[in-house]
Amino acid sequence: MTKETAPQGAPWRNFYGRRHGKTLRPSQQTYLEEDLARLSPGPVGWDENPERRPLDLDALFGGRDVWLEIGFGGGEHMVHQAELHRQVGIIGCEPFINGVAMLLGKIRAAEADNVAVHPGDARDLFDVLPDASIARAFLLYPDPWPKKRHHRRRFVTPEHLAPLARVMTPGAELRIATDIPDYVRQALEQVPRHGFVWTAEGPEDWRRPWDDWVSTRYEQKALREGRVPHYLTFRRSDAGRR
Repeated sequence: MTKETAPQGAPWRNFYGRRHGKTLRPSQQTYLEEDLARLSPGPVGWDENPERRPLDLDALFGGRDVWLEIGFGGGEHMVHQAELHRQVGIIGCEPFINGVAMLLGKIRAAEADNVAVHPGDARDLFDVLPDASIARAFLLYPDPWPKKRHHRRRFVTPEHLAPLARVMTPGAELRIATDIPDYVRQALEQVPRHGFVWTAEGPEDWRRPWDDWVSTRYEQKALREGRVPHYLTFRRSDAGRR
C-alpha cells in the first residue's frame, strides 16, 4: 500500500524492514495458498475492514485467553507455546512472508488448532483488537535497528507501546527477549511509561529464560556470536491505562 493507493481514512505508516526474502520453496507456497486465509484472525486490513470493527476473539478462540506474538520469525516459539498451552489461543503477527510460510509449515506438522496468523504490520492488528483482550504478549529478538538515528524504528517506542498497552488486560504479561544491551536500556526506559511494571527483583531475573522458553534461531545466532540474551518481564498495571 502506498500513500496514493491507501483506502480513504487509512493512516499512512512507514514500514521498515523486509517483507520478502529468497524465493519460497513449492511446499511453502502451498502453505500460503492453502492455509493462510483459513488461519486469519478476521478482517484486519483497511480494504476489508475500513470501519475498523473489532475482531471477535470469542468466536475465534471459543472464549479462551488470547496471547499475541509480535514478529514470530520462523515460528518455532509460537508453535511451541501453542502446543504447550492448548488452553489459550495465540495470534502471531509477522510481515516477513518467508517467516509466515515457515510458521505455516510448523503449524501443519504440529496440528495446532489454537493459532491465528496476521501476515502484516502489528499496528494494523492493534487497530482492530478489542480493549483489554490480550492476556500475554511476546516480543522476542525484535529488529535492533542498531544505528542511533534508527532507534525510533524500534518496537519499544510510543507508536507501538501505547496501542499495545490498550489491548492488554490488567495484570497481563509482556515478555521481551533481546541480545542488544541498548535495546534493553530503551525497553526499560519506555515500556514502564506506558502502564507496565518491570517484575525483576535482581539481575538473575533478566538473565534467566522463562520456564516454558524454547530457544529460537535468533537466540542461537546471538550465542554463537558471543552476545548475551536478556529476558525482560513486565506486567500491565491498572494505573495509567491509555
